[in-house]
Formats: sequence, structure tokens, C-alpha cells
Amino acid sequence: MKDYFAQYKRLLSIAEAGLYYGKDVYDKERYQEIKELALHLMSTVVDQDAAALTLLTEKNEGYPTPKVDVRALIQKDEKILLVEDSLTKEWSLPGGYAEIGLTPRENIKKEVLEETGLLVEVKELRAIFDTNLRQDIPQVFQYYKLVFECEVLAGDFIKNSETSNSDYFALNELPKLSIKRTTKEQLEQLVNEKSLHVD
Repeated sequence: MKDYFAQYKRLLSIAEAGLYYGKDVYDKERYQEIKELALHLMSTVVDQDAAALTLLTEKNEGYPTPKVDVRALIQKDEKILLVEDSLTKEWSLPGGYAEIGLTPRENIKKEVLEETGLLVEVKELRAIFDTNLRQDIPQVFQYYKLVFECEVLAGDFIKNSETSNSDYFALNELPKLSIKRTTKEQLEQLVNEKSLHVD
């Protein structure tokens, strides 16, 4: 089913590109029908109905392109800083969607401050993960995850609307991870590979 899901996502992106660039009213009707069909097919694979998927895609205006997610790798005493999601109680590297108008480094500083209360210096880009290559969880959109190594300059955790806790964990003592955001395999690659990891 996961192979089918990748094809459904491709079909959706073609339909959205046709709706964005199409000029002929009849072609647009056909692309809209293809989009609705693709969303219906996707709903048979993921745990969301076609109506919920439609709402997600309607927020995704313009030419369909991968989304950018920025994450921070912060280490102390051979442990990794993770944050706990307020709703799911699952953990991940601090970060989130990149915002328009900010550089990747500015985005990660902003995200870390909001989610942890920490002021960081952004060092080097350590990894680029492509969620489209993952086989374990089908995702409606394709994301490029940019993970930057960061150094803490000041601050302490402040509870906020997104995260309810933060702590440092060893790789062999990880809490329940939010695997759409961060996987154990990604953490192992970040810790064990010293050069830029791209997939």
C-alpha cells in the first residue's frame, strides 16, 4: 500500500500543478476531478478521510513543492535535547516549519527559543532528511528536514503552547518519539556521522 500512496501523492501534485497553471476552464475541471480522486485514494491508506485531506491541501496554495522543516541538534554530555509535544506527549528534536522571510538559521533560532526557552548559536547543517524516502509512515506532504547543530548560549525551559517539557536523552534511553518529526535512526545518524548527511 505504501507504494500506491507514493503514486497517489504524485497524482495529487500533478493535479495541483494543473490547477495552478491551467488556463482552460475544462482542463481545470478535469484537474479538480483528478485531485478529488487522488485524495480519495490517499484516504484509503492514511488515517484521515478525504474531507480532512482536502482541508489540508486547500491550505497548501500555489505550485506544489516540498515543505521545509527545521530541527536543532543540541547535545550535552553525549545526550540529545528533545522536547515533548503538549498534545501527544511524544518527543522530538526542537523545531518546526520554516517561515517565509526568515533564513534557515533564523528559523531554527526562533523555533528553539519558542519551544525550549533557550537562546542558541546555530553552527553547521548536519543533515537533510527527505520524508518521501521513508517507508514506515505515509505522509500527505513531502518534507525536507534540515537539521542544524546548535550550541546553547543562555536560557532555561519555559512551558509554552507547543511543548510541555524538554530534557536530554542518551540514544539507548529515548522516550516515546514523535516519529513523523524525529526517528531513532535519524538521531543515530546525527550522532554517529560527523559530516553532512543527505538523503
